[in-house]
Amino acid sequence: MAAPVPGRCAFFVERKKRFCKMIVGKGRRFCGEHAAMEEGAGSRRIVCPLDPKHTVDEDKLEKHLKKCNSREKPKPVYYVKDRNAGSDGEAETAEVSLCQRSRTELESLLDKLKAAVKGLQCDLEEEILSHSALQDELDNPKNGEAAHKHLRQQASILAHMAGLGLLAGGRCFVEFGAGRGKLSHWIHQALREETGLQLLLVERSSTRFKVDGKHVDAGAEFERLQVDIQHLDLSRVPLLREKRLPVVGVGKHLCGAATDLALRCLLENPPCESTEPPSKRPRSADPGSPAEPRGPAVAGLTVALCCHHRCQWRHYVGKDFFRRRGLDAGHFSAFCRMSSWATCGLRPTNHDAPAHGPANQREEEDEEHEPAQEMEDVNGFLSPSERERVGRLCKLLIDCGRVDYLQDRGFTARLSRYVSSEITLENVLLTAVPTPTPQAT
Repeated sequence: MAAPVPGRCAFFVERKKRFCKMIVGKGRRFCGEHAAMEEGAGSRRIVCPLDPKHTVDEDKLEKHLKKCNSREKPKPVYYVKDRNAGSDGEAETAEVSLCQRSRTELESLLDKLKAAVKGLQCDLEEEILSHSALQDELDNPKNGEAAHKHLRQQASILAHMAGLGLLAGGRCFVEFGAGRGKLSHWIHQALREETGLQLLLVERSSTRFKVDGKHVDAGAEFERLQVDIQHLDLSRVPLLREKRLPVVGVGKHLCGAATDLALRCLLENPPCESTEPPSKRPRSADPGSPAEPRGPAVAGLTVALCCHHRCQWRHYVGKDFFRRRGLDAGHFSAFCRMSSWATCGLRPTNHDAPAHGPANQREEEDEEHEPAQEMEDVNGFLSPSERERVGRLCKLLIDCGRVDYLQDRGFTARLSRYVSSEITLENVLLTAVPTPTPQAT
């Protein structure tokens, strides 16, 4: 580019080999960020103390700090720091890479894994379903391969919800890790004739192209909470306090520890008196978990799982399950690392992306989960197929701890493969509904 675009900054960005694209003020050659380059410029530019990624006029610093987007904002009423983080009273285990472990240590870990999964259902039932609400989009030839894969997943999740009796009006659907909110969009489409429908979208980061923006005039009420699940107290959300509707938790894909945070967010609160609670009393809970204020009743949950390599012992809900099998935080950390063997290295850039085509065709992959990278390869220890099998056993063990946690709290929970591995390698769905109370005779 020989010259800057008219009305744009004249500063040449060496790293990008182009001129800055920021709009300049009338009669100016440079934008505010590069104003120091202007001849006769007044105040010098300094780095913003709140965010080093941008600069500000030194003489306007005080005014800037009051409106800077990086300033600390007032916390919403439903923010309770570390509300769902789990117990932090245990000593942290030092992270040890698999590559740093001896062959003897790795063989010992495999023996522990095989003993721990003994008696578990290692071959999950494949239950690939589809919901009619998405059929038109599935048949739409304008949707590319990546979009079609996501539609297949969403269609199966909705069909599983319908099969469990969760897809109905008079409920509040809480989508954890909502991203753009596509799953909530399809729930609304499937229930557009129902009344009393509420959709609560939980996402910690600011998201562009949000689908819920298209439903401003819809009969259902969409509300987005920009908060980390770790700090979310559902009992304090005004919408839930006002409506008092049973909650259905959903997620696609709920990455690593986010699943455990979501389970704690949903279940580590006594239910409201005005709704029907699960009847079974929990055996135990992590120490320090607050019991008040009272939270909404949970009608069920449907969560597509992924990224077990990003799980953390502090947040994990299946600690008791692991301990009963003679396993501790160190074993958990190792199995999380080994779980990446189930998916990494099998796709060129993203284990959920097609094996061909540019990365920018992944559509909404980035909002779902972070791919595992094969940093934990142990040369010559196992064949690729054996590593994949071990990785899947690690995932299964971690997920069974979550099932045990749900059963402990009065839910009937199960794991199933909701789409084929050609659609996504992360194809396990966790579902749960309250266990029916036996009728007295």
